[in-house]
Amino acid sequence: MIEGGSIVKMHYTLKVDGAVVDSSAGGEPLEFIQGEGQIIPGLERELASANPGDKKIVTVGPEQGYGEARAELVQKVPREAFSQLKDLTVGSVVRGEGPGGVFQASVTELTEAEVTLDLNHPLAGKTLVFDVEVVGVAAAPSKLILPP
Repeated sequence: MIEGGSIVKMHYTLKVDGAVVDSSAGGEPLEFIQGEGQIIPGLERELASANPGDKKIVTVGPEQGYGEARAELVQKVPREAFSQLKDLTVGSVVRGEGPGGVFQASVTELTEAEVTLDLNHPLAGKTLVFDVEVVGVAAAPSKLILPP
């Protein structure tokens, strides 16, 4: 049974608005440690107490997924900042480094003067529907404590 510290392997298909956006089908199962925050909170909570072989449909709202989309994370940048990118289009994903560190953003609008960037996670504000099959659960590895 899945409990805190369990090593879990699962296959999943993620749908957003009825469309498949990610899946482990045909590949290796996703492996994570329960309770370590390695998967989104809403999915982790719904998998607690599941057993190998269990199949579930789990719906996760934005507040327990990637959060709500935040307007302050949409920013306009001078077009000349992207002069080296000749094939920049709406939908392009750009990476860079700013005062807050490394970032990734989607281009949502282009004009001659500006590029509008959305720094929200692509799934922010979305309801996520996971079709999950737990394929393996291993007990948490025991921690060996040695005397001083």
